[in-house]
Amino acid sequence: MRSGELRVVTRNLPSAYYLGAAGPQGPEFDLASRFAAELGVRLFIYSVPTVADVLRELESGRAHIAAAGLTHGLQLPPKAEFGPPYQQVKQHLIYRQGDPRPRDIEQASRGHIEVIAGSAHAATLEELRLRYPNLSWVENPAVETEELLYRLSRREFDYTIADSNEFAIGRAFHPEIRIGFDLSEGKALAWAVDARDASLLRRVTAFYSSLKAEGRLAAILDSYYAGAERFDYIQARVFLEHIATRLPLYREWFREAAAEVGVDWRLLAAIGYQESQWDPLATSPTGVRGLMMLTEQTARSLGVQDRLDPRDSIFGGARYLVYIRNQIPKRILEPDRTWFALAAYNVGLGHLEDARILTQMHGKNPDSWADVREHLPLLTQSKWYTRVKRGYARGWEPVRFVDNIRSYIDILDWVATDSGPPSQREMATARVEQ
Repeated sequence: MRSGELRVVTRNLPSAYYLGAAGPQGPEFDLASRFAAELGVRLFIYSVPTVADVLRELESGRAHIAAAGLTHGLQLPPKAEFGPPYQQVKQHLIYRQGDPRPRDIEQASRGHIEVIAGSAHAATLEELRLRYPNLSWVENPAVETEELLYRLSRREFDYTIADSNEFAIGRAFHPEIRIGFDLSEGKALAWAVDARDASLLRRVTAFYSSLKAEGRLAAILDSYYAGAERFDYIQARVFLEHIATRLPLYREWFREAAAEVGVDWRLLAAIGYQESQWDPLATSPTGVRGLMMLTEQTARSLGVQDRLDPRDSIFGGARYLVYIRNQIPKRILEPDRTWFALAAYNVGLGHLEDARILTQMHGKNPDSWADVREHLPLLTQSKWYTRVKRGYARGWEPVRFVDNIRSYIDILDWVATDSGPPSQREMATARVEQ
């Protein structure tokens, strides 16, 4: 408080902190940003390569807080303590699709297991070795889980261990990986806090208590993990291929159209991929056509001359998205406003409004996408759709539509940044003014 700055050390991972399209992102970044704002100080957040480095930064006093997906059970340096848990994760033993699935640790012990040195995963294996004396593994001091998942996908070794949140995101980038079995019932993630001044730990504890009570913690975590957990193997594998082969043909038009209407180009690109897999000649049995799959009537109203012209289609789709978003009640804020607009893009504003009414009938918040998402499928059930104005709708379709687009955006945000992946130096000096 005296310095006016909160110093947070983290790791450069999708499950922690990274530079996205609009600047720093990641669940740990979002949480740290909110805590700094609550304290009324600037946030200085920087990344280091390994968990061991994170703990050294905390021990040295250079960081006040370590927000790096740390699990309880990890040995902390002296005068550091864990704050309250904010997420429960399981430890999965991970293998590669196409290889035999291991059913238990005894079977896995016959293969090559590699984990992060000094990690909670290594500690779990140490515990298991008491029961399985032949269990052996390699501890790598120079990697993070993301790299281990990548190397596993390339068959450089047989197995690794990942927390469930890391796997949920990593599966989208490395769709070959699979869960063999769970190694733990669940462990808590928490910040590690410099406890030399007890007031910091007290403020962290109060902060998380408030986040949980108001539902903000669940919303933050859902924004990063919900889409990834629903992203399947075939979608991910084909999407990564199309990023390399198809996206370069249309990327500049997505950027131009996004600049014209004031949205992120990745959002438009994700919609285009969901609609047509970036195929400008795509045509549905109902006559919807083009890269953004516009109806003839919609295209005409938007001034699109040729739906099969990819540039016309992209600009038309961008204008249509913004038109729909402007129909969403002004009180609904981002990012829910965009998720509502996407659902309406798919199912129509009328059915979306019906779903919001059903959400309210069930005592939930009609202005929350998480709540409306839960009730959209009720539009397929006669006991519910007969109680609203527009009747039946295939309510699962907009749910899948939004889920998929969110997953596509997450991957584009990580692998298709405007200037390439950030360097460690750039990450280490990122300063965020609150």
